[in-house]
Amino acid sequence: MIELNSAVENKQFKLQHLEEKLKPLGYVIGGNWDYDHGYFDYKIDATVENYLYLRVPFKAVDGELDQKGVKVELGKPFLLSHAFQESQDDNVMEYNPFMNQFAEPEDKDAQVPQKFIATGQNLVQELEATLLFFPQ
Repeated sequence: MIELNSAVENKQFKLQHLEEKLKPLGYVIGGNWDYDHGYFDYKIDATVENYLYLRVPFKAVDGELDQKGVKVELGKPFLLSHAFQESQDDNVMEYNPFMNQFAEPEDKDAQVPQKFIATGQNLVQELEATLLFFPQ
């Protein structure tokens, strides 16, 4: 994981506003959200064995994420790499082999290749331009 400094850190927005601005750029809300926090993920690179993301954390400041109009505060963006196993999951549920058949990441915090740091910094600049220099 490599943290990237950004002017969006500690800024507050309505979650709906963020979704409207970031989804057209390619961001998705990561599947590991909870009622008080979550992440916007931008997939930078994907290979058979590795996924690399720019991840922008956020936390609810006035309610829960599933509430209409909730306001969130952005955290420090970071680059995150997941290295995947080459085989199927070795921990398949016996009662239903079709569930959980995909392997967990071998390394949820794999090393980020140096060549992608500049890409991450450029994406943070785009994020700042999209969120900070245009009216909400």
